[in-house]
Amino acid sequence: MSTFKAPKGTYDLLPPDSEEFLAVREALSAPLRRAGYGYVETPGFEDVELFARGVGESTDIVTKEMYTLTTKGGSRLALRPEGTASVLRAALEANLHRAGNLPVKLWYSGSYYRYERPQKGRYRHFSQIGAEAIGAEDPALDAELIVLAVDAHRALGLREVRLLLNSLGDRTCRPVYRQRLQEFLRGLDLDEETRRRAEINPLRVLDDKRPAVRAQLTDAPLLRDHLCDACGTYHARVRELLDAAGVTYEDDPALVRGLDYYTRTTFEFVHDGLGAQAAIGGGGRYDGLSEMIGGPALPSVGWALGVDRTVLALRAESVAPAVPAATDVYAVPLGEQAAATLFGLVTELRRAGVAADLAYGGKGLKNAMKSAGRSGARWAVIAGERDLAEEMVQLKDLATGEQEAVALKEAGAEIVRRLETVAPISPTGTER
Repeated sequence: MSTFKAPKGTYDLLPPDSEEFLAVREALSAPLRRAGYGYVETPGFEDVELFARGVGESTDIVTKEMYTLTTKGGSRLALRPEGTASVLRAALEANLHRAGNLPVKLWYSGSYYRYERPQKGRYRHFSQIGAEAIGAEDPALDAELIVLAVDAHRALGLREVRLLLNSLGDRTCRPVYRQRLQEFLRGLDLDEETRRRAEINPLRVLDDKRPAVRAQLTDAPLLRDHLCDACGTYHARVRELLDAAGVTYEDDPALVRGLDYYTRTTFEFVHDGLGAQAAIGGGGRYDGLSEMIGGPALPSVGWALGVDRTVLALRAESVAPAVPAATDVYAVPLGEQAAATLFGLVTELRRAGVAADLAYGGKGLKNAMKSAGRSGARWAVIAGERDLAEEMVQLKDLATGEQEAVALKEAGAEIVRRLETVAPISPTGTER
C-alpha cells in the first residue's frame, strides 16, 4: 500500500464516479456553447493582488482561505480561489474588449483552491464551471446567464434547485445604504473582528453564517429599500425577463454573496437536500471589477456553478446523469493468433467511433466473459483457432445471451450496424 494519501480536504476522481463528474461538466457547459460563449483557460495561480483587489481584502477568501506562495524571484502568487478575476484579467490582457464585439462572452472549467475546514460539499480543492459576459450593461444579459444555468440544471434532471435573487445597488445608492447599515451594526454585540469588517465592508457581515450573528441581523436595513430609481428599474427588468422565460425565483433581500465586486443583480442556486452547504452555484453583475484591477470601465455579469455540489444534488434527488457507455464491444481472443486478429478488429472499431476493448493478459474464456459483462458492453466478439480457420468470429449479444457466427471480414461493419439500432447495456444488465 502506498504511504502517500491525497491532501486533507481534497479528493481523487476515479471511475466510475469520474464519468458522473464528466457528464455534469458537459451538461453545465452545453447551454453556454449554444449561446455563443467561447472557452477560456487561465493559469492555476495568479498575482495575489489580483484577488486582493477584485475579490476584496476584507473577505474571508482573501484574509483566511487563499493558498499563497512566494517565488524564488520574490513574486507573491496565490492559487486561484475563484474564476472571475482571472478570466477578466485574461480578457483585458488579450484586449478582447477592443475587438468591437461586446459583450465578450466566455466560459471556463477548472479547479479552485481555498483553505477551509473540510466537510461534505466544502473542499480545499473543488471544480467549477463558470461563465462571464464582459463589457455590456443590459438586464437581458443577467437574465440570459440565469436562464442558461436553470436550463443546465433541468437538463441534468434536477428539480429541487431554488433560485434566490436580489439587487445590491450601485455606486450611486449603495453608499447611502452602507452608512445606514454601519449605524445599525455598531449597535450590535459583535466580536472585534466582525466590527472591523463592518467598518471596511458592512455587507460582508450580512453574509456571516454564524447563528449568534444572524440572530442579531433580523431587523437589519435592507438594500432593496434603498435602491436608486435606475437600480430599481434595472432589477425590475431582470425579473420581468425571467418571468417571460418561465423561470421561478425567490426574492431574497438578505442575499449578498461573499465577494466584494458584485453590483446590482446577484443570485444564488441552492438545494435543500445538501444540508449546511446548500449553495450549488451563483453569481451576479460586477460593473466595477475591471477598474478595480486596472482596466477600463467594463460592466459585466457572470456566474460559477460547483461541479462537486451539483453531483451531490443529483445524488440527493437519486438522479443519475446520462453517462455514455465506456465500452460497446468487448473482444475475447482465445489464443495468440486470435489476440492479434481481434486486436486489429478492435482498432478498426475504435477508428469507426465505437467504444471497444479487449481481454488482455491471456484470460481464459470464463474470466474473459466475466470481464465483458462488467464492462457494460452490449456485444462480445469471441474468436478461437477453429473460428479463425473458418474466417469467422462469434458475436454474442450480452443482453439476450444469443450468439451467432459472423464472417470475420464483415464483422466490423456488422457490429457498427447493430450498435446503431440497439441500445447498450449497463454493468447491472439493464439497457441505457
